[in-house]
Amino acid sequence: MIEIEKGSANVYEDLGLPDASEMLVKATLAAKIGEIIKHRHLTQVQASEILGMPQPKLSGMLRGQFRGISEAKMLECLNRLGWNVEIVVSKPSRSGSAGRTSVVFA
Repeated sequence: MIEIEKGSANVYEDLGLPDASEMLVKATLAAKIGEIIKHRHLTQVQASEILGMPQPKLSGMLRGQFRGISEAKMLECLNRLGWNVEIVVSKPSRSGSAGRTSVVFA
């Protein structure tokens, strides 16, 4: 019989990666960028021109290779695709607990 262990909401954390929360944020942003590109029926070449990044770098980002791409660059990509980005900073729900970063699409 195979033992099944329930994971957290962050696969990168489950894998024990040191920058797990940042990786999850980047993965979420990259997925949304890919979704918008697909919805607009853009080729990667067309999208790379709009986003101001080389096509191979865009391709890598869409395949989950985004270590060399900052969150700020990904937010800029969303702006270039016509999306508004709003950053909201709030207190943690419990006093003394560490804050967290998440991405929410409205």
